[in-house]
Amino acid sequence: MQTHNQQKITFIADPEVIAIPIQENGDPFVDLKGQKQLVYGPSPEIPNNTDYTKIRKTVYEKILKAQTLLPKGIRFCVYEAYRSLSLQKTLFDNRYRLIGDHYPTWTHEQIFEETTRLISPVVNLDGTKNIPPHSTGGAFDIYLIDDQEQLFDMGIHPKDCLEKDDGSLSQTDSTIISPAAKANRIIMNKALEAVGFVNYPTEYWHWSYGDRYWAYQVGHPYAIYGNQITSGN
Repeated sequence: MQTHNQQKITFIADPEVIAIPIQENGDPFVDLKGQKQLVYGPSPEIPNNTDYTKIRKTVYEKILKAQTLLPKGIRFCVYEAYRSLSLQKTLFDNRYRLIGDHYPTWTHEQIFEETTRLISPVVNLDGTKNIPPHSTGGAFDIYLIDDQEQLFDMGIHPKDCLEKDDGSLSQTDSTIISPAAKANRIIMNKALEAVGFVNYPTEYWHWSYGDRYWAYQVGHPYAIYGNQITSGN
């Protein structure tokens, strides 16, 4: 499960990331179901995921701005935005068990760290509570589609990552995906980076603004989003 590039990556639950304080700014949630400018779905193949279309208003507006920077005939599709803490815990626990089954001699710390490559925990390694990026409404999973809403070659679809990938295909700078997939990732990266989003480098599709990982990557002294889900607009 570790055939992927082993370059140094700051994981989403590394101590320097979770140490960043949060100062919630009250940015409201909007529901993508109430608009037509940004394509979303279908629902991730995850049980009880009813809130996946909710996202912070500022994040939504930034994605729309980034979409205007894409070449003609290319659009975004948001796969998943908000994720409840209970659902996040289920995803983490499932991934943790899968890795433990593959590496029965590994310690808890080794399995935990490998799990955080793809899933952020709700409880940190030291037992303290964590607010994962998706649970802030500031993180989202996204990929490229054409005008007929057909998926471009991105190397692997987000829905397949937990069961069909050891990390090699999901990693943003993967060297084993097709030339077309590499080019499409570059197109997406440039547009999203241009409006201030940051990528989690183990997942080409995971981008965020306002959460702790964003704050860490851009050098902001605190995150501006916590776990403040509301009914939305």
